[in-house]
Amino acid sequence: MKILITYDSFFGNTQKIAKAIKDGFGSSHSIIFENVSNIKNEQLTVVDLLIVGSPTRGFRPSPNTSSFLKKITIKGLVNTKVAAFDTRLHLDSIKKSALKFIVDTGGYAAKPIAKQLIRKGGELIVPPEGFFVTGEEGPLKEDEIERAKNWAVFIEKNLKPE
Repeated sequence: MKILITYDSFFGNTQKIAKAIKDGFGSSHSIIFENVSNIKNEQLTVVDLLIVGSPTRGFRPSPNTSSFLKKITIKGLVNTKVAAFDTRLHLDSIKKSALKFIVDTGGYAAKPIAKQLIRKGGELIVPPEGFFVTGEEGPLKEDEIERAKNWAVFIEKNLKPE
C-alpha cells in the first residue's frame, strides 16, 4: 500500500507525531513523509492512504494545512482512504475556566481536516485524533510518541484488504 503522511508544524511537535505515525506502520508499505507545503496534487492520485496532520491554531488547522486542503480538487480523493490528526493543548492543562470553555467550544484542527478530506471524496477510516502538547510551543506530553505509533497500528488494522 502506498501511504502519504503529510503535516505542518510550527515548533516541531506535529512533525514528531507524523514521524511516529510513519514509524508505527509495518515495513510492507511504501510511505511518503512530507510537509504539506511540498505536496503537489499529482502525488495524491497515486496514494491509497492519505494522513494529514496539523497543529491547532485558533481552533482550526494551520494556514498551510488549510491551503493544502483547498487545493485538492473536488473528487481528488475518490478511492483514497484518509485519516486526520492534530496537536493540541489538553483541556486539563488550561487553568482559566473561560479559556477552557472557549477551547472546548471552538474545537481542534483534526475534525475540520477530516471533513475537508471527506468533501474531496476521501473515505475516513478512523476517527480524527488529537495528540497533546504541554504548552503552546510544546513539548509533547509524555507517551504521545508511543500513542502515535499505536494509532498507526490502529489505522493499519482498519484498512480493508486490497
